Amino acid sequence: MNNIMLVSSIFLGLLSFVSLYRAIVGPTLADRVVAINMISTKVSIIIVLVSVFLEEKNYVDVALIYAMVSFITTVSVAKYLERGKLF
Repeated sequence: MNNIMLVSSIFLGLLSFVSLYRAIVGPTLADRVVAINMISTKVSIIIVLVSVFLEEKNYVDVALIYAMVSFITTVSVAKYLERGKLF
């Protein structure tokens, strides 16, 4: 089971670098926002996998807070792109 989690974490880390490439090169700002959202989702999953691997339940809380902040940021940027203002 530990090997599966290790391979999954490495695979998700590599996919994060692919998403980072899209975030840098992306032709539009919306593509970049989606790529950064994918990176933060993958990082949240990696944090949960590390939490299970190390048997530390506190890391799950960190991953949850990280995912919530990422969601709020993505929604705010999408609203800004649509309306041109946040409020």
